[in-house]
Amino acid sequence: MTELQATPVSQESLAAAQLELGGNQNALALRRPFDPAAHDLEPSFRLTRFADLKGRGCKVPQEVLSKLLEGLQHDENNSQDHEHAHFMHMAIPRYGIGMDASVTPLRNGGLVLVQTTDFFYPLVDDPYMMGKIACANVLSDLYAMGVTEVDNMLMLLGVSTKMTEKERDVVIPLVMRGFKDSAMEAGTSITGGQTVVNPWVTIGGVASTVCQPNEYIVPDNAVVGDVLVLTKPLGTQVAVNAHQWLDQPERWNRIKLVVSEEDVRKAYQRAMDSMARLNRIAARLMHKYNAHGATDVTGFGLLGHAQTLAKHQKNEVSFVIHNLPVIAKMAAVAKACGNMFQLLQGHSAETSGGLLICLPREQAAAYCKDIEKQEGYQAWIIGIVEKGNRTARIIDKPRIIEVPTKEKDGELW
Repeated sequence: MTELQATPVSQESLAAAQLELGGNQNALALRRPFDPAAHDLEPSFRLTRFADLKGRGCKVPQEVLSKLLEGLQHDENNSQDHEHAHFMHMAIPRYGIGMDASVTPLRNGGLVLVQTTDFFYPLVDDPYMMGKIACANVLSDLYAMGVTEVDNMLMLLGVSTKMTEKERDVVIPLVMRGFKDSAMEAGTSITGGQTVVNPWVTIGGVASTVCQPNEYIVPDNAVVGDVLVLTKPLGTQVAVNAHQWLDQPERWNRIKLVVSEEDVRKAYQRAMDSMARLNRIAARLMHKYNAHGATDVTGFGLLGHAQTLAKHQKNEVSFVIHNLPVIAKMAAVAKACGNMFQLLQGHSAETSGGLLICLPREQAAAYCKDIEKQEGYQAWIIGIVEKGNRTARIIDKPRIIEVPTKEKDGELW
């Protein structure tokens, strides 16, 4: 890492963190879950307590965001932009706000710059896994555009002012190591970033790549008869909340009739595993099976992102979702909480969720089979594309698919 600026995190702790980043951490499978006591921290230490919001709670609501962004929308009538478009011979259009990543034609060589940024607050208590999840989440927006090679990443890190020096010096290097390991897995590296102090812990980054137009898939070509495929199960927000409630008797009492402690711990591990998994293979297979567009399912939930994708289609189509694959037992937990999560309505926030992909009907099953063969994880056909006015909806009584369908001893999925 060439430039992680400290403002004003001490140089010593940053140097220690960078030293952590230097080692070779390939034995990820052998990692033990984070145990605060093993690092001489209080056994009650919880990373998630260094932020008050998570999931959709830390995002500006979708309808408010649309209003706020109006002033930034690309104005074709702007004379400079018009000249720039003319200069580019209109060969490669510029894409931006409302899409998962921005696509900027470069001045030479018919290449484009594809960029995205994201950051959020801790939602799991394992700092290393938090780093991995944050990195996978940043990369996910590029993967949603079918981009599979990432040229560079920057890391954005906020160190909580509420942390003791000891907590900071243990936790922040682990977060950075997780972020770096995920970037290595993606075949890219971190060459800079920014580190600040902040009331809450924040972790995120910027991912950039320069590519030719055939290396990305503009998500606007869905046609009637396509099907919708989802590559990761839903329910991550429910799982991480349920796990935190194990320590909160008044909350736990609301759900203990429908779920055991063991169920919750397993769901939490599954959620972490899912969120830390890259969507890179899913993106690669989009090219192989002629995807007509995709988005990743994150903070606005399945329906929120499906609606945004539908709105950007060239053709007069709508998306109808019939099936909801959910981490095992989490649909029951969501129901027991009343309408708090709105999981079955498609509004429950997902962090680093799967890709929602429009695929030709005759290729979707092969896509799902291929991703399972390569990754060992399922993908599901969850809906259809029909004639309509660029909206998305979930049917009244969607089929809930418990993931995994059957429990196997000693296996997470």
